[in-house]
Amino acid sequence: MMVKDIMVTDVISVSPSTSLKDVMKTFVDKKIGGVPLIDKDGILRGMVTDGDILRAISPIDRRIQDYFSFITYIAEEDLEHRLNEVAEMEIIKIAKTHGIITISPEDEMKKVVSLLSKHHFKKLPVIDKSQRVVGVISRGDVIRNIQQTILNEWK
Repeated sequence: MMVKDIMVTDVISVSPSTSLKDVMKTFVDKKIGGVPLIDKDGILRGMVTDGDILRAISPIDRRIQDYFSFITYIAEEDLEHRLNEVAEMEIIKIAKTHGIITISPEDEMKKVVSLLSKHHFKKLPVIDKSQRVVGVISRGDVIRNIQQTILNEWK
């Protein structure tokens, strides 16, 4: 079986300039945990996950230590302050933009299973020869396909 046989073609995506706040709203509204960042030409520019957002909104523990005068300054930022600080930030600033692992519609499912398990990805973008996103495939898509095709045949 090939990727094109089970990939989702109705891709939920965002623009690289979308605010972090709006991406969070998309995640909640669509009940998803990651999206590709696609430019106006349909080219993949990055991937962002709920984990990336959690790391971005995590309060920063600011420490200044001066061992010569034995002074330590610690200012802990609270979550609300951090959210206000990053809410309007463009999502491209926290997204993975280099070394993104992608698959082709012509790839075999064996490759997808290998990539998803090896890298612990939840979702892989499917791109064509022009680097345009034509679909996504998730762990759930793979599990559903295995259950529907292989496991049902064993009955």
